[in-house]
Amino acid sequence: MITNEALQRRLDTRTKPQGSLGALETLAMRIGLALDTDTPVLRAPQMFVFAGDHGIATDGVSAFPQAVTAQMLLNYLQGGAAINVLARQHGMTLNVVDAGVATDIGEHPSLLARAVGRSTRNFRIEPAMTPEQCARALDTGKTLAKDALRQGSNALMFGEMGIGNTASASMLLHRRTGWTLEECVGRGTGLDDVGLARKRERLAAASARCPRKLAPIETIAEFGGFELAMITGALLATADEKCIAVIDGFAVSVSAMLAIEIDPRVRSRCIFSHCSAEHAHRQLLAHLDVKPLLDLGMRLGEGTGAAMAWPIIDAAARLMTEMASFESAGVDDRAS
Repeated sequence: MITNEALQRRLDTRTKPQGSLGALETLAMRIGLALDTDTPVLRAPQMFVFAGDHGIATDGVSAFPQAVTAQMLLNYLQGGAAINVLARQHGMTLNVVDAGVATDIGEHPSLLARAVGRSTRNFRIEPAMTPEQCARALDTGKTLAKDALRQGSNALMFGEMGIGNTASASMLLHRRTGWTLEECVGRGTGLDDVGLARKRERLAAASARCPRKLAPIETIAEFGGFELAMITGALLATADEKCIAVIDGFAVSVSAMLAIEIDPRVRSRCIFSHCSAEHAHRQLLAHLDVKPLLDLGMRLGEGTGAAMAWPIIDAAARLMTEMASFESAGVDDRAS
């Protein structure tokens, strides 16, 4: 098993002043540890965008109607969304997953149809999903990740789309951390002050419905979304693999928090791409004790932050692997 000392030695003997690549060196070491090698090569990057609808959306917790989820799903399949542009730019495979969109859009050659149900239920009134649905969503995410790794990828990226899913992610964060709803709940897709107050009110009622202490998977079943559960499952699948998992924005970071709580080994696989503009994301990243690579004020989701960070991640691995050493290049090392 590769050690921090071996990776540091590799970096320190490259043709550069020690530490001169700054945070790229820290990132390169994280990649080396995840891939268990001091010459990491990232292969066949796979972007997964999981789409799902939420029953809580009928409570007016989003600035957009629920129909937008299916409309955006079609946009991904037609190649017109931001993540399509970025995936094409960086040559990554884009996998669009129907985790549980309310509208069945039918078959499409580019769609991974894995719907657990047609939307979760309204968790203000009842659990979002049954224990069986939750288990199925987690297992589906695990299978998708394992299939991608088995096919040769060692770099998985995760995004999400679903009207109402920042409400779900905020509830998961609230119940797992004990932070107040004021700390956890933000504007999502752009709620005004009235909409934000309504969102917090509805989520307070949802939390009061289920006051008992919950285990992580029980929390997902009560308040989660099918797409968030699948991401959690996919991340759990990375724990035993030599790979990296690039985390997108707020909702995916909440799924990562849950996966790490269930299996702490997941942490060493995760690279957090950016800090989004969503209200609680910065506090969540601090809670996880991680530093995101980018801070661009983005709040789009759908994996765009992860895709934007990809060139930096790939560069860090290449610098570790492809740079010459002082000895091989015939360059004098100050320490020699």
